[in-house]
Amino acid sequence: MIKRNGIRMLASVMFTDMVGYTSLMQENEQKAKLLRDRYRKVLEEKVFDHLGKVIHYFGDGALTIFGSVIESVLCAKEIQIELLKEPIVNLRIGIHSGEIVYDDDGVYGDTVNIASRIESISKGGCVLFSSKINDELKNHSEFRTRSLGLFELKNEKYPVEIFALNSEDIVVPNKSDFEFRLNLRNESIAVLPFVNMSRDPDNDFFSDGITEEILNALSKVEELKVTSRTSSFAFKGKNFDVREIGKQLGVRNLLEGSVRKVGNRVRITAQLVDTLDGYHKWSDTFDRDMNDIFQVQDEIASTIVNTLKKSLKIQTQQKPLVKIPTTNIEAYQLFLKANFFWNKWTPTDVKRSLELLKKTVKLDPNFAHAFSALSACYVYLGAIGQIPGKTAYAEAKKFAEKSLSMDEQLPDSYLSLAMANLFEWNWEEAYKSFQRALELSPNNADAHHYYAYYMMAINNKRKAVIEAEKAHELDPLSLPINSFLGDMYLNAGMIPDAIEQYKRTLEIDPTFRTAINGLGWAYYQSGNIDESLRLFIKSHEYAGEEFKSTATIGYIYAKMGNTDKANECISKIRNSELQSNGTNFFIDYALVYLGLGNYEKVFEYLNRAFENKLGALIFIRSRSWREIHDDNRYKDLLNKMKLPTD
Repeated sequence: MIKRNGIRMLASVMFTDMVGYTSLMQENEQKAKLLRDRYRKVLEEKVFDHLGKVIHYFGDGALTIFGSVIESVLCAKEIQIELLKEPIVNLRIGIHSGEIVYDDDGVYGDTVNIASRIESISKGGCVLFSSKINDELKNHSEFRTRSLGLFELKNEKYPVEIFALNSEDIVVPNKSDFEFRLNLRNESIAVLPFVNMSRDPDNDFFSDGITEEILNALSKVEELKVTSRTSSFAFKGKNFDVREIGKQLGVRNLLEGSVRKVGNRVRITAQLVDTLDGYHKWSDTFDRDMNDIFQVQDEIASTIVNTLKKSLKIQTQQKPLVKIPTTNIEAYQLFLKANFFWNKWTPTDVKRSLELLKKTVKLDPNFAHAFSALSACYVYLGAIGQIPGKTAYAEAKKFAEKSLSMDEQLPDSYLSLAMANLFEWNWEEAYKSFQRALELSPNNADAHHYYAYYMMAINNKRKAVIEAEKAHELDPLSLPINSFLGDMYLNAGMIPDAIEQYKRTLEIDPTFRTAINGLGWAYYQSGNIDESLRLFIKSHEYAGEEFKSTATIGYIYAKMGNTDKANECISKIRNSELQSNGTNFFIDYALVYLGLGNYEKVFEYLNRAFENKLGALIFIRSRSWREIHDDNRYKDLLNKMKLPTD
């Protein structure tokens, strides 16, 4: 450790930093420099007025010291008031006081480090400071402050309570603005999509596949909280600050990298970054033959675990995290390409994935992961009616069991088994498979998501909400998981929570029809039928297809007493049925007749859905159907499905 012989003194240390300066430089260099010049001019004027000194500029930030805590806070407030005027400069400010070491090279010490950490977690337009600063302000009635809670700051042994200056002239944050930091676990990580550096853009499937394999390997470490694929891949091709990504995903660590594939050679670069301050904990480059690809994946995952264990309570990784799934590299590349299409999550792409997987297992009949993926494809296509349920679920079970006969530790195979049994109403078998999937992969967002379906079906509303919330925690940016959490709130009668959750989902993607429909149902349940109709019509327009949302629109028209419009919707459903290739519309008919109060027709179509083993019947427990829940025919239907009637 270098000993510094500078002057030791007590000081109030202020860090300031422009928000988004780097990205603004890329978009508009001239504007970025103009705003930076404005910021520096205001900073120097206010610091001079309050007897401080700017010690050091670093790009878009600065380090300033004061002899008085009061002067430092007044200065910070005046800076923000000025910079919140047009043209606005979005500035973060953090302040702490204590002993510093001051020499010709600058200022040093723990006080400086804490002030820097506070600034790094701040928001633009506000003034944040430590409890030590707050203690100095208590005897000055002109200052009002707000506690934001305890925060774990890097290299600090104990949490630090952080406060915000509470003034109507500046931005005043709430605790909720910092919940992601209060709950940020050190042992949390997200794996961002590795960038495809190959000349061929079609090699995206390979770089995405490498990312997923490393993500799956890290998920096996019990002590780690690993963000699911959907949320991590939401940042693909986007230039976000690591602090913002950490905030959105609720993780302390990010793994990012790149893949360059040329012929049979591959180069993988990887780096581990702390989301609180952008500090690089580890980085390396791996040059290998394709035949060594699984060894590289294991090496990266194990190195990350062993790097994190130095500061976290996790064990050194000794046994391999990555099993060699196949010795046939051609089959492996086909498998990665199939996964690439699977993750697009559309009927057309899942069918492409299915065909690629069939070719994969022909190349390697012992490739357990490929059979597991085949099973998932059949579950998906059966659930959305693209393949008749009886055929789809039988195939799904066959391939899941085949994969497990080769490797009984594949959680996705148990999950496919669980879903096939769920849609066939084999509740006990579904439960066993869900339990095994969650035992093998407790941080699998999809497993918790689908387990909530099971809980809803057996009418355990509370547990359904808990499982949906767990899935959301693990995959916070997944549109289906976000919207489904709203569904579970609505099903549990938590209507305000459901409305808020659907709105949060639509903030991520305003065109996501599932959330629009969910919000429509929530408004209907709250008594706002006009807004409900508006949303269902909006969903129909976004779909761009005549049939989509027709049943829900017909239901609402019926409830509004407009039977002509409701009957028009029934005619549209009938036309769609005639044009389709065997797709069932029984639930759609039943819903419109429910709105019309024609319960004879409702149960006619629900029973036809039962006879055709339509998996969607599990949603009959939802609040949308509650007006028939006291009907004996409804209870008879539940009995036939072997579900509890209470």
